Amino acid sequence: MSTSATTTTSGVSARTSQDSPLINVKNVSELAGRSLLALLFLLSGVGKIGAYAGTAAYMSSVGVPGALLPVVIATEALGAIAIILGWQTRVAALLLAGYTLLAALIFHTNFADQIEMIMFLKNVSIAGGLLLLVANGAGRLSLDRRFAK
Repeated sequence: MSTSATTTTSGVSARTSQDSPLINVKNVSELAGRSLLALLFLLSGVGKIGAYAGTAAYMSSVGVPGALLPVVIATEALGAIAIILGWQTRVAALLLAGYTLLAALIFHTNFADQIEMIMFLKNVSIAGGLLLLVANGAGRLSLDRRFAK
């Protein structure tokens, strides 16, 4: 890490923003936050592969064709990988936010059941986090940033 300094108008040396510990915390926090948010989708998508027949049957029981399961798995797993890597982050986050809200509306609207209400609100909260990624992008430690130059 470089320790370059700049001189302010008062003549006092200050670290450049690139070297600031706060900037490093921000970069690592963005990467960790992206990864933790996406991990849920990655594990869910991979888990659906192992429980394919049961998941397809559950989807069918609520009126969603089980034939859509490969699209669901691809959306979750590939969307998660894109967000973790920070590749096309805004697009992936927008797609996963829409997917998450749609899943909430299809699978978690029995508000008489407190667990279902919590699951609905969990999905809404996750969509909110994804929309923050849409608004702010992946951050410095991402493929989006690397390819932007």
